[in-house]
Amino acid sequence: MISRTRRVPALLALIISLSTSPAVLADSVETSGDILRWGIPAAAFAVAWRRDDTEGQRQFAWSFAATAASTLILKEVIDKDRPNGDSKAFPSGHAATSFAGASFLHRRYGWRDALPAYALSAYVGWTRVHSDEHEIEDVLGGAVLATAFSWWLVDPQDKARIEPVAYEDGFGLRVSMTW
Repeated sequence: MISRTRRVPALLALIISLSTSPAVLADSVETSGDILRWGIPAAAFAVAWRRDDTEGQRQFAWSFAATAASTLILKEVIDKDRPNGDSKAFPSGHAATSFAGASFLHRRYGWRDALPAYALSAYVGWTRVHSDEHEIEDVLGGAVLATAFSWWLVDPQDKARIEPVAYEDGFGLRVSMTW
């Protein structure tokens, strides 16, 4: 029989070994993506609210709603199979939701405010691929969809801005300033 003084370290070793097992870690990765999926847009809205930016709040709501509705419609219309065998993979709703928050911050307040949100959104996308819920093109589709709605429906608050521009023969950046 194990003595009482040795039970605690043995119990701790068991807990640590179980909590670092591949199955538990995989669940933790997926769960963290599930949480950030809603946390990033909630934080983006909170930034607009904290800055008392009523117009930004309204524009975020429209952009987010357009992203969510389009994602649901595209999932039904395209009905692409997921790597795990389920259906309705394209576009990734997790990526669309998280990138809706990040791209809103970028469009409304600039890239410095958006950089952490973009990094976390990329992580959310990675969690979806890692957990066999999506392929990379599903995640990219959700990110592009959300970003497109933010750039269409959200007005920059800053006087200086840098915008991506598409031309017939390529892409570029437009730099503008209002004073």
